[in-house]
Amino acid sequence: MGSTRQLAIDRSGGRPIQLSYALIYGGVRYEMDSSAITSANAKLSATAQDTTGGLFHFAHPTAGQRGDNWDYLPGTEQEALYLDSLLRRRGINTTLRLAYEATEESFKQIGRNGPSPSLLHIGTHGFFFPDPQDTTRRRVALNGDEPIFKISEYSMIRSGLKLAGSRYAWENGHPLPGGHEDGILTAYEVSQMNLSNTQLVVLSACETGLGDIRGNEGVYGLQRAFRIAGAKNVIMSLWKVPDDATQRLMTQFYSNWLAEKKPLRESFEEAQQWLRRQKGYENPYFWAGFVLVGEL
Repeated sequence: MGSTRQLAIDRSGGRPIQLSYALIYGGVRYEMDSSAITSANAKLSATAQDTTGGLFHFAHPTAGQRGDNWDYLPGTEQEALYLDSLLRRRGINTTLRLAYEATEESFKQIGRNGPSPSLLHIGTHGFFFPDPQDTTRRRVALNGDEPIFKISEYSMIRSGLKLAGSRYAWENGHPLPGGHEDGILTAYEVSQMNLSNTQLVVLSACETGLGDIRGNEGVYGLQRAFRIAGAKNVIMSLWKVPDDATQRLMTQFYSNWLAEKKPLRESFEEAQQWLRRQKGYENPYFWAGFVLVGEL
């Protein structure tokens, strides 16, 4: 739980979430394509864009997961397309941002010119770096080549999501050409947004539930950022989740919730148990990494 306040919330009723509009991210392309990103950002309202950029340089890592690497994740596109189709069949308005349209500019536009979406689904790579001062968990070397994301004392900087074109800034140490955002969305940036109309955020990525524990204040990271921004419920992961298993879990969850119209928490828990029963996915590594935190 994010705070002791959550103990006072009655979850027994399973009251339904009223969906009016959904924003869906998936199938993100992380390689730099300035013309594609420029074209995508040109479709956005110029007044809503916020170009800040950053100076980063990151290392390389493990493939096949929705974590700290740059592999294209086909499962995120499949689940995004499935969700979009499912919602449209129910008459719910959606915006689907795939490939190079999944820019940081488009994300920061949420809640600026109108209410935030009631459902926000984000399928991409996520990251979290432990506190560099915590010697029991240290896994980065503190030297002059390390990026601020790895060595910052602020956990809201050391956790985030990777959006379109982010590999360029991550590896080259400066933002995308043409004055674009760097594509690396930190928890701190999320916390500055207005998601007060958002009933559910689904972070279909790696380690999105991790953060630093600060006394009795709870966990500081992406989950706290989305709650600070106003999101009522968040589905997030506690470790590096595999793309294929996550796509199966998310598809089953949305089928339970939107097609069969089961309560949110029941839909989520049944999806986990369903995946657990599938051959080859019995290990908790595949199905137990996601948790639902919030008011329902």
